[in-house]
Amino acid sequence: MATTLEKPVATAAPSHALRPGQVKGRQSAMAIPAGGFFQDRVEQGRYGPVFPRTPLNYGFTIIAKIIPGREERFHEYARNIEKAVAKYPDVLDVLKLHTLKWVLFDIEGDTYFMYQGIFDTDFDKYTEDAVQIFAATGIDTVFENLEGFPRDWKSDPRAFIRFVREHHRPSFMEYAEYSYVSAKEVRSALAVKSHLADVLDNMQV
Repeated sequence: MATTLEKPVATAAPSHALRPGQVKGRQSAMAIPAGGFFQDRVEQGRYGPVFPRTPLNYGFTIIAKIIPGREERFHEYARNIEKAVAKYPDVLDVLKLHTLKWVLFDIEGDTYFMYQGIFDTDFDKYTEDAVQIFAATGIDTVFENLEGFPRDWKSDPRAFIRFVREHHRPSFMEYAEYSYVSAKEVRSALAVKSHLADVLDNMQV
């Protein structure tokens, strides 16, 4: 389990610079120590240790028990996100996401929710931006259907962050076919490829 939030730590934002041996854009795998941190290079964020950047970039996996009988609310929320992104593709842009994956699964009769996100910002900024999105739009988070989720999360972002940290389960190995590349760089590369394809097609006319 990740370190529990106690109080903000006032330090500079963590560096996004690659370390020796980390090659951008190439296949890369990283074995991560138990607990999710490299003890020789722990970076302190505003709310505690920053989960390290991996070949996938930043991210976390939350596993928490849902309030009994709330399964359909998760599916409804997923459908709402699908509609929102289809209508407004940039609705989640501030989060700088690569991927989100949601899973419901049962353990001994109880249903659990797994929230797995990969993004380009560090943990502190991601959670702060997420709270701001919900506060600005008045939309409730699907996390409200999880046991123990703080009711005052909109007025106290630290309560939201504390919950996420306490329910984060760090991975111990991550692999990327194209490592340390931002979502913006991926979109730009695809746009260049598309434009180049159009140019080549026009040259053959």
